[in-house]
Amino acid sequence: MSEVLGDFIRALRAADIRVSTSESIDAGNVIGLVGLDDRTTLRDALSQVLAKSEDEKQAFTDTFDTYFSFEQFKKRPASVEEAANENDGSEGQESEENGGESEGGEGGDPSQSGSSSSPGGGSGGERQGERAPAPDLVSLLERGDQAELQMALAEGARQAQLNRIRLFTQRGMFTRRIMEIMGLDGLNDEIERRETAGNRESAERLAQAREELRGQVRDYVEKQLEIFTANSGRKLREEVLAQVRLSNVDRSDMRIMRDLVRKMAKRLIALHSRRKKVARRGTLDIRRTIRANIEFDGLLFHTIWKKTKVDRPKVMAICDVSGSVAQVSRFLLMFLYSLQEVLPNVRSFAFSGELGETTELFEREKLEQALVEVLRDFGGGSTDYGRAFEDFQALALDDIDHRTTVLILGDARSNYGDPRSDILKLVHARARRVIWLNPEGRSMWNSGDSEMRRLSPYCDKAVTCASLKDLERVVSELLRSAV
Repeated sequence: MSEVLGDFIRALRAADIRVSTSESIDAGNVIGLVGLDDRTTLRDALSQVLAKSEDEKQAFTDTFDTYFSFEQFKKRPASVEEAANENDGSEGQESEENGGESEGGEGGDPSQSGSSSSPGGGSGGERQGERAPAPDLVSLLERGDQAELQMALAEGARQAQLNRIRLFTQRGMFTRRIMEIMGLDGLNDEIERRETAGNRESAERLAQAREELRGQVRDYVEKQLEIFTANSGRKLREEVLAQVRLSNVDRSDMRIMRDLVRKMAKRLIALHSRRKKVARRGTLDIRRTIRANIEFDGLLFHTIWKKTKVDRPKVMAICDVSGSVAQVSRFLLMFLYSLQEVLPNVRSFAFSGELGETTELFEREKLEQALVEVLRDFGGGSTDYGRAFEDFQALALDDIDHRTTVLILGDARSNYGDPRSDILKLVHARARRVIWLNPEGRSMWNSGDSEMRRLSPYCDKAVTCASLKDLERVVSELLRSAV
């Protein structure tokens, strides 16, 4: 059951339902409590621990109904055996002429059935050291045993690791692999044996049953492909967009990009939201250890180790929203907006010429409206880094201390005006660190009106940040770093 639950959770994740390890454990406990007898109760109970929002609950219900439906054999036509019984008895005469041997070797002398190959391709008994033979597929098809066919298909899918299917082009490979596990080789041998023995009608019926089974297995594979690759096209698109230059993102992809930013932010929140205390073993706090063991006459029953507390950093982010970098700044602002719950001390500023603080705007408005107002109020002007740094000095310099990280995003192109590197020098002297994210490649940093040569000496780090992956890496390092 644990394997079935694991595959079901994998299907939920493919449907964009976030399931944590602890939630998976809870789901296992739920199954232990409610059992598997009542499908509706099981679905409702699992929904309580695996689906959080209304959208996730709807996706959960759809995935549950699809994953646990098994309709491959519900509408099968009459079995081969039933079709044979509809004949006028000529089949029985032919069997008598062939030594009383019934179709598939059943009903006759057990010693004569050795010529009928098992579905695994073996004949008669199992040889020592070989894999156990597959179920008798010939017998299953002739009896039309739907329950056992379902079990054989499910077991074949498990052995073939169908839950690993990812591409549409893998359908044929998995269909063939499952058929072989179910006993295709033995079935083919039996059809050939009957044709050789002149029992053509029986061979044709068995061949028809084989093709029907192949179709049912193919349908099952396609359904599993749909379950385990839901949203795979979108995920592939997201992987591409995460690495493309932000300045090259098409307007039609903006909705996907917003969702991608939210996902990245949530991932960073999950990794870094808790304040961590790191115990550095090897550094013994001698004074506290002696004090704690006074009552034991100096015997060190309790050792106390020094610990380093990692605090969340204070962040001040300055975003150039002029026309040349507005697209990139938009995504940094999205990130900062999404990370406010993990970085409560974020202050954000925007400028093209005049600089203004946008912190309260982000707290008050929803993301889309906040971005519109920022770009309306501060974007579109002629870029002037000197004036922007003067405004920043007046608004925030006194609030910068040894815990503050100053994050600057811009191309450092100041239209040949004085960038006021002296103010950035003051900021660097007060701050914990200054990080500059430049959307241009390094080869362009000192060309034309770029002032990176004058500004970068007062940055602890200056890096190219042209894609969402670059941005995620920088923000993740910002959250993780404690030195």
